Amino acid sequence: MKNEMEKPRLILASKSPRRKELLEQAGLIVTVVPSCVDEDGINITAPENLVKTLAEAKAREVAGAYPESWVIGADTIVLINGEILGKPDSTETARRMIQQLNGQTHEVFTGYAIFCEAMKTCISGVEKTDVHFRNLSQQEIEWYIQTDEPYDKAGAYAIQGLGSFLVKRICGSYTNVVGLPVCEVLEHLLKTGIIEREIR
Repeated sequence: MKNEMEKPRLILASKSPRRKELLEQAGLIVTVVPSCVDEDGINITAPENLVKTLAEAKAREVAGAYPESWVIGADTIVLINGEILGKPDSTETARRMIQQLNGQTHEVFTGYAIFCEAMKTCISGVEKTDVHFRNLSQQEIEWYIQTDEPYDKAGAYAIQGLGSFLVKRICGSYTNVVGLPVCEVLEHLLKTGIIEREIR
């Protein structure tokens, strides 16, 4: 893929360093412009619809200021037994979330959207990955929630970090659990000609 992509310019409408790193690892150069969408103001209960709607809203909001750019929006949630687990705001919440996931299989949904205001084009989708936690001791749970890792992560864990020891197996996209289904996003970027593949 081209190392320099000024036309069109790619913008990531997210402050997540993990999403930026995933795209850069795939050879893309992206500019980060976090969206200001009020996530709590969107009242949708179906997880697939929720993450897709939020991803599209984030991309469209940022694209309003950069109409010539292609903007990538994304949103990730963790779902277990019908309950959506957001980002924990306390040690107690993080403990409760990890205990809920302990020894169980949960689902990670990520919605993504690729939007260009000038082109009036929006490509969006949702990916789901099943994640199975190993059986953790209370000592292991207590150790993990005392790290800094759980507190800006949906479901209170990071599969790409220290939290890798929590996960026994997954079924589906690994990068989807990190925060962005890179394979699917790249396929859309290539298919539509937003980026090009270099063949030497």
